[in-house]
Parts: sequence; C-alpha cells; structure tokens
Amino acid sequence: MDAAKTPGIFFHQYAGLPRGPAFEQWRDRACGPCGLDVGPSRGDSIDCRLQISVIGDIALGIPEGASAQYSRTQSSLADGSDDLVLISAHAGLVRVGQNGCTLELAPSQMVLADMSVTGTVGHTDEDRFTTIRMPRRALLDISPRAEDKLSQVLSDGAIAETIFRYHALAANQGPHLDAVGQRLTAQHMIDLVGLLLGTDAEHASLARGRGQAAARLDLMRADVMAALGRNDLCLSEVAMRSGLSPRQTQRLFEQAGTTFTEFVLEQRLLLARKLLSDPRAKARKISDIAHSAGFSDLSYFNRAFRKRFGATPSETREV
Repeated sequence: MDAAKTPGIFFHQYAGLPRGPAFEQWRDRACGPCGLDVGPSRGDSIDCRLQISVIGDIALGIPEGASAQYSRTQSSLADGSDDLVLISAHAGLVRVGQNGCTLELAPSQMVLADMSVTGTVGHTDEDRFTTIRMPRRALLDISPRAEDKLSQVLSDGAIAETIFRYHALAANQGPHLDAVGQRLTAQHMIDLVGLLLGTDAEHASLARGRGQAAARLDLMRADVMAALGRNDLCLSEVAMRSGLSPRQTQRLFEQAGTTFTEFVLEQRLLLARKLLSDPRAKARKISDIAHSAGFSDLSYFNRAFRKRFGATPSETREV
C-alpha cells in the first residue's frame, strides 16, 4: 500500500515475499526513484513501512518494520547519482555496508554513506535507523573535507541530538513549507551535518550562525507548541531541552524579532481564538478554553485577547 497524504511526504508499505507483480510494482514505486533495491533483512519475507519526505533538494527517510534491507547494487549505479547519505542509528545494532566493508552502528551513532558505490543497510523491529540524503556538492560547500569521513562511525552528542530532533521535525513539517522555507530547512539540515563531520573555522561559524541556530529555534518553537496547555511552561525548561542557557535561548528568539514570552503569549492567544471559533467547542466554557490554551488567570486572558484581536472572547464566539 502506498499513499502520499501531503505533497512531498510519501508512505510506502509492503509485507510479503519479494516476488510477484505486487512486489515488483511496490519496489518500483518505493525504491526505484531512490536508485535502490530492496529485499528481506531476515527470513524470507519483507515487512516494511517507509516514509520519505522530500524537502528542497534533500530527502529524509524513516524506515520501519520487521524485515527490509536496502541495497545500492552495481546495476543501480548506472543512474549516476553521487549523493551522500547520513545514516543515523536509533535502536539496536544497524549494519551498514559500503564497497564490501561492513560496520555496525549503536544507538546515536551515524555514518556518511556514498551513493556512487555499492552498499547496504537494513532494519528490523529491533534495529532502526533514519536517513538524510543530500547532494554531494551542497555538503562539500559547508564541509569541504566531508569525503574524508565516509564510512566512519560518527558520534557528537550535542550535534547528533540536534540532528535527530530536527530530522523528526523536518520530516513531518518541512514538506508543508513554501519553496523558500523548504530551501532554508534543507540548508539548515546540511549545515548540521557539516558541523557533525567537521570543517574549517570559517565554514563552522557560518553553519552555527545559520543552520544550527535556526534548527534550535525551530525545535524550541515546536517544544512550546507541544506544551501550550501547560501554564507552568518556562524559558529554562525549553532552554535545557535544547542544551542552551536561558540567555542563549532568549537571544535566539530576539534575533527572530520577538521574545520567548511574546512568542508563547501569541501562540496561546491564537490557540484560544481557534478553539473559540470551533463549532465543536460551542458548549465549552470560556474559562475552560482559556485554561486549555495555558492561561491560569481568566482576567489576564480576557485583557490580552481583546488587546490582540480587538474583541472579547465572548464576542469572538458569537461571530
């Protein structure tokens, strides 16, 4: 079964033996455009659920399931792709082959793989990974010696954690962005990979000021959005989750033209207005909606709402 719920996000699923018309059709749709072949990673059958998110000129992969191995074969090299792929282990022991050599990745370890040579990587329910596929030239622009790190186990706690979290965020939200937003998200991801691989001082400064800062801000905004209903949400908590000090966190928000407090208030007010305008919430008390949006003081909520939207919560509900 294949589905594309959002342009740029593709879901491919297959369970069964790796033969027959249904398998061939699925393989052509799921892995053909990627220049890969697919077979079982254990046993005789494939059990695969694959999400591919295309954002600008990068592709983020999230494979799941009990048995699937993806291969870059000698015949598939004819497509001429020389993209580079960062493979990140999330669980178990992920085995990655490149040019006949095999290495194993423990959770939080990564490896840079080369699409211009043969290779394999597989997953089971216990052994899971994600991928970032990017143009070679784009990565070399920020990390000129990236190719020196091919097929080496990579691990950098802070950068790796940011890559893991930004991958999850971008894979689900990136394809919804406009062309400019997608291009920036792709560049930020490549900047993070460049920092992981290492680069010279000039490129590192650029990658930190551009990609790492933007990724951290996006992640902190996502953390805020996920916790809007909590009236105890605070700057220090969000900062700690991103490995930053409160002052560093505040500076990132200020560089984006706001403050942490202003951003939280704006998102809470927008959430409250959305709930007030929802016909399904007609029976809910305004105080309950205010509480759901993270406001513990109803009087403050009413004042802030009227100042922001020029109408009281009650008037908004009546429209």
